[in-house]
Amino acid sequence: MSLKAVLFDLDGVIVDTAKFHHESWVMLANEHGIDFPEEFFYTFKGLARSECVKLLFKDESDENKLQEYAAKKNEYYNVMLKTLKPEDIFEGVKDLLLTLKDNNIKIGICSASKNTMTVLEKLEIKELFDCIIDGTQVENPKPDPEVFLKGAFALSVKNNECIVVEDAEVGVEAAKRAGMLAVGIGNKEKLKQADLILEHTKELSYTMLMDLYKSSM
Repeated sequence: MSLKAVLFDLDGVIVDTAKFHHESWVMLANEHGIDFPEEFFYTFKGLARSECVKLLFKDESDENKLQEYAAKKNEYYNVMLKTLKPEDIFEGVKDLLLTLKDNNIKIGICSASKNTMTVLEKLEIKELFDCIIDGTQVENPKPDPEVFLKGAFALSVKNNECIVVEDAEVGVEAAKRAGMLAVGIGNKEKLKQADLILEHTKELSYTMLMDLYKSSM
């Protein structure tokens, strides 16, 4: 048995679009007179937009209203996305993707974002990925493992032949529930379920991934 695939989350792992998400949620909250402290935004990390809007408008039970709010947030976000450029990809990420491909390791994007295709096109890296599973293709948001299970299936690999790279606590949990190894990017306390934790994706290398997989066998 050997490492066959690496599945990457998008926001916070490949590129920082968190600032756009944060600003668009703040704009929506301000419109409705809702306080939106910085620490509250962290609870949104890795969650689908539909889940986030329920957290923000916790007293709203009208599904149509919630969908309207989610659509408005996405409208703000898409305007900000227009400023995204290829050079915004995190340092070292493109080289890592190319090295994995050179070594016949399949690579996939597994993200809750329904804007995944737009982001990848803006970064000009969409063609590098062997599969792209996004929020338009899954019914159950992380920490449900559906997005990673679909990624493995699309790549024709077994779950235990994959490593997931994630920056969200719910994403790491989803990877572990899928029976996959997980590399956590960011806060060590929040990502303690991960098999390897790094401060930033630029620290991650092909050798690290291979060593992690070998050490798990």
